[in-house]
Amino acid sequence: MAKQRKRNKKLRKLIAICLICAIILTVSTYAWFIGMKTVNVSSFDVEIATTEGLFLSMDGVDWKYNLDAKNTQAYAKNTNTWADDGLIPMSSIGDMDEDASRMKLFEKASLTTTKGGYRLLASRVANNSKTDSDHIGYIEGKGYVAFDLFIKNMSGNEYYETNEPLNEENIYLTTNSAVTVASTGVANTGIENSVRVAIVQIGRVKGDTTDATTITGITCEDVEATQSTPKITGICRNAQIWEPNDKAHVQNAINWYDTSCLPRNSGGSDVTNAASYNTADGAACATVENGEAYPTYAVAKVLGINDNVDVYDGESYNGYTTDTVDYAAYAAAQDQSGYKLVSYPYFTDTMKNLTGTSRPAFMSLAPNSITKLRVYIFIEGQDIDNYDFASLGKKISVNFGFTKERFTESDVNYSGPSTDITPNAEAEAAAANNSANNGD
Repeated sequence: MAKQRKRNKKLRKLIAICLICAIILTVSTYAWFIGMKTVNVSSFDVEIATTEGLFLSMDGVDWKYNLDAKNTQAYAKNTNTWADDGLIPMSSIGDMDEDASRMKLFEKASLTTTKGGYRLLASRVANNSKTDSDHIGYIEGKGYVAFDLFIKNMSGNEYYETNEPLNEENIYLTTNSAVTVASTGVANTGIENSVRVAIVQIGRVKGDTTDATTITGITCEDVEATQSTPKITGICRNAQIWEPNDKAHVQNAINWYDTSCLPRNSGGSDVTNAASYNTADGAACATVENGEAYPTYAVAKVLGINDNVDVYDGESYNGYTTDTVDYAAYAAAQDQSGYKLVSYPYFTDTMKNLTGTSRPAFMSLAPNSITKLRVYIFIEGQDIDNYDFASLGKKISVNFGFTKERFTESDVNYSGPSTDITPNAEAEAAAANNSANNGD
């Protein structure tokens, strides 16, 4: 207990970049398979905090140490979306549409039962085609959360215009980051186990930039400097996606999987043909157990009838590998259009909880910069934990944060003076604005 208290104390102190805490998603959710009726949305909160040297904004003008993203004034004509009509399971491997500066997501177009699972047809979410005069950029779809967040990193004086991660500083996911069922939700349904949080870096400018139009208008495109505008470095890296609760699987989800999944024969190309599955007595898909992590074969392209995809396709489930590919092979391929389901290498809670020098970085940010991020929160339909009754959980609490500190107190057996130093938010915000105004 003492060790846990010490760790919790450290986590409250060493947040060096941002803490997005208590995102209470009080939403209706719809299962990947059927689509159950659920309650309407009421509200959820997004609270963000930083410490010395790093400041947050929703509009590119007002820089703060603390902000509540949903209830803080965002820039005019933004395309933020807050899932007011409920969360609808999506699937994504974090690929970016560089022309639209949007992450590619896929949703269920059709799903019908097969002898050993469900045939999936998937369409792309139309977040790359709709524009109007009331919004800047392409309008997001429904059924997920997406919003712009601007981070001013004031460490260092040098600014690197090139899009080179080696010039940047490592950022870690705080060890108290967690996704759970909210206190007013329904526990033991497992809905929290298929949540994903994706962070996309769109682009950046030098840290002393003050023109809000330039900052909020950042896209994936490089824009050369002029006498009146700064250089914009388009980043547009594929998303880093966090999978919380990667080893947690409620028994109801396991029972659903065991009941509906059958092994798919290697020659079973017709997903709707019973002969494509091993229906012999005792035939069973690979075992899923609580406490073990399993891959998610996420959707990488539009899936039609001729793709013959079953939701349980993959070596780790029904054994059928024709439709699936490892992410490394997918990333290395010159032509990725033919790939259907990709085993995506999420940043997991298992990785987050590693200690000392084993703890991996979550992402990186350039010094002396303002970076435009787009944050996506969604339900991953291809997660083995996404089953019809999971939607009964209804309300989800998402708590996560970023830090530059790799070590916690317990990692180094720290026993010195108290590190409980809380920066003054108003003073920090004033320092950020003064620094920008003075060109420091």
